[in-house]
Amino acid sequence: MEFDRVVKRAIKRIPSEIRHHLRNILISVQKRPSKDVLEEVGLSYNEPLLGLYSGVSLKDRSSISPPMYPDTIILFQEPLEKMCDTVEELEEQIEITVVHEIAHFIGISEERLADLGYE
Repeated sequence: MEFDRVVKRAIKRIPSEIRHHLRNILISVQKRPSKDVLEEVGLSYNEPLLGLYSGVSLKDRSSISPPMYPDTIILFQEPLEKMCDTVEELEEQIEITVVHEIAHFIGISEERLADLGYE
């Protein structure tokens, strides 16, 4: 199984009302989060971090001063693969993870995510 292919399939599953926000967001894959990243988000080394949004959310943006770096969603391959027994489960978990990271970017509430089936 090629992880990148599973990521592409997972993204295609995301509803268009959410997926269209990915047009200007880079999606990156890393094997695992670094210790620094885990500390930054308040997790210990043995707690899984599946994905991370890096950038300036839409509500925090300034029209005068655009962000210096592109918005990025980082998917962490090893933690995602460890929590899934099948490729289908992996695809579903990647979809859920990407949607949650997009939510950080556009400010979708946890309640709205639950309404959309992403708890």
